[in-house]
Amino acid sequence: MSFTAFGPIYKAVCALLPPKLDTPEAKAMMFAIPMQESRWDERRQIGGPARGFAQFEMSGIRGVLNHKDSQPLIRSVLDRLDYDYRPETSYIAIEHNDVLALAYMRCLLWTVPQALPKRGEADEAWQQYIESWRPSRPRRETWDAFYARAWELTTA
Repeated sequence: MSFTAFGPIYKAVCALLPPKLDTPEAKAMMFAIPMQESRWDERRQIGGPARGFAQFEMSGIRGVLNHKDSQPLIRSVLDRLDYDYRPETSYIAIEHNDVLALAYMRCLLWTVPQALPKRGEADEAWQQYIESWRPSRPRRETWDAFYARAWELTTA
């Protein structure tokens, strides 16, 4: 997906979720995480189970569907997009449904107890990414540049 496509998809996600979830901090994280995970190039993890540009695994899908804070949000999205609540359905769909995939991203970020990091808070953003995504091979050396770029795109 191109960065120019992100804007309309992000707006569609915001239309499906409560307005309080639409913040510059959320948008920046939703740009940065797929940059870190797939470079916005791979909808299916090479040699792995993850799906969508943000590389969700089944455990992440289940986590969002079952968490007390994210469950009502994602169920509302699923209802509006005419999907059932089975994790397998979402897991298959997020590979090609970017609106649903970004909704899962935002809902997962909603489960983090700390406020989302502000511009320039790359260390805090990294910690929240690690806490939320639990990547098997985190690459800290790429994060700061991706996070800074995400903020540039967010405020452009």
